[in-house]
Amino acid sequence: VQLQASGGGLVQAGGSLRLSCVASGRPFGAYAWFRQAPGKEREFVAASSWRGEKKDYADFVNGRFTISRDNRDNTMYLRMNSLKPEDTAVYYCAARATWAPRSYSYSYWGQGTLVTVSS
Repeated sequence: VQLQASGGGLVQAGGSLRLSCVASGRPFGAYAWFRQAPGKEREFVAASSWRGEKKDYADFVNGRFTISRDNRDNTMYLRMNSLKPEDTAVYYCAARATWAPRSYSYSYWGQGTLVTVSS
């Protein structure tokens, strides 16, 4: 099982990015995105059940981010709009067998992709 994240980069405040995470090896019960800013602990961003019927977002998202998945190729996405400098972090995708959105006990993690938001 492998998760390969991509799509990070440098964007100005107010801009948008779409992060991708390709999952290979097996289907999962749920997947999520976490982030870790410099000098801070990793924090939950968003989660979705594999079929998308359940979704959960951190309070700071406030409608700006959307988690989704492409059924055709098991690619997971995090669409981020209205980005702020405080969104600067390494973003990680993760997957697990069961729905437990804000748990940090995900079985599989991607390598992380850096998002930098300039003011």
